[in-house]
Amino acid sequence: MKLGILGGSFNPIHLGHLFLADKVFTALELDRIVFIPAFLSPFKPDAAGMRQGSNIKDRIDMTACAISGDLRYAIDNCEIKREGVSYTINTIEDIIARYLPSGKPVLIIGDDLAPEFTKWREYERILELAEIAVVRRVNTAACEYPFPCIRFENEAMDISSSKIKQKILEGSDWRSLVPSGVRAIIEDRRLYGCNERHNAGGECYRDDCISETIQRVEDAARHALNTERFLHSRNTALAAVDLCRRFGLDPKKGYLAGIAHDLAKQLDGDLMLKIVKSRKEDYEISSIEKEKPGLLHGKAAAVLLREQFCIHNIDVLEAVACHTFGSDKMGPLAKVIYIADKTEISRNIDPALRQMCREADLDTMLFAVLEKTIVKLKAKELNLSKDTLMLLEKITNR
Repeated sequence: MKLGILGGSFNPIHLGHLFLADKVFTALELDRIVFIPAFLSPFKPDAAGMRQGSNIKDRIDMTACAISGDLRYAIDNCEIKREGVSYTINTIEDIIARYLPSGKPVLIIGDDLAPEFTKWREYERILELAEIAVVRRVNTAACEYPFPCIRFENEAMDISSSKIKQKILEGSDWRSLVPSGVRAIIEDRRLYGCNERHNAGGECYRDDCISETIQRVEDAARHALNTERFLHSRNTALAAVDLCRRFGLDPKKGYLAGIAHDLAKQLDGDLMLKIVKSRKEDYEISSIEKEKPGLLHGKAAAVLLREQFCIHNIDVLEAVACHTFGSDKMGPLAKVIYIADKTEISRNIDPALRQMCREADLDTMLFAVLEKTIVKLKAKELNLSKDTLMLLEKITNR
């Protein structure tokens, strides 16, 4: 195995790290690169400063999330298990002993550190055990180093962990500098001073509706649904976000319910029936649903959210479960999802209805959308469910 070694504090890991790893991996035809988070870097001796705003688990989780599913990369926590200052010579000896690479492993270092390489502990021993690959981290003029190395004249990316942390503290743009999963962890765990004042749109993210969970559910929906259905789900989620912002609801809950509402849509009808029956204390199965089990996809999706993703927020589960027929007991979020599902941007609907939905209150929109839905169902000579009829009666008599 031709092995590369990339160490760092990864506090946080960012696109610059991944860019350099990809360059070296491809150019040197490596089999794997091992990311090694430092316990305490000798280049950053202030332990509190190096770990500012995050702990070891946070840094490992962010690194794991950044390389998730990439078979080229591994994570090794040998320096964290050793504790103390992380000296490269100890790490290289450990990696060679356990990974048994074919030939010398390639130690990847930035040109910001390379000028000081000859001051590293046992640097001559490092040169005996490993090849050194020097990559550009900063826009500096090319220079010669007093040790053998592989030089990369790659484009320098003006990204650093310290700059990202500073941007977070300032509330300026930083999310495009890290992988989306890393962004979710930073936001959810309030790392580096990230808090509700700095979130997009100004909303405070709630503990029961977090970015990491949303990302997992969205990935599941993307794999479970065909392209058209997935895009509909995402459009519904974004329409729900807009409505939630307009009516003072949590946009994150709106997005989660929207992206999940059709999660079970393409399952076999009998499987949907089985899933919903497993939570019979929560969901009644109507005669229409028994006749056409595919109509259970909302309730089945709600069960999956609870069982597979540990989502127990009542508003989210209700919104997903009753988006098909509606309900006379629907709360505000459920109304939002019902409307968003029927009016999202890819739907071919009456322009007048779409325009009305930009201006009306929530119940007026719900009534208009419900009326259009009923007209369409009657045109197809389809029976109306008890829930839909009870919702219509409640709105009509309000």
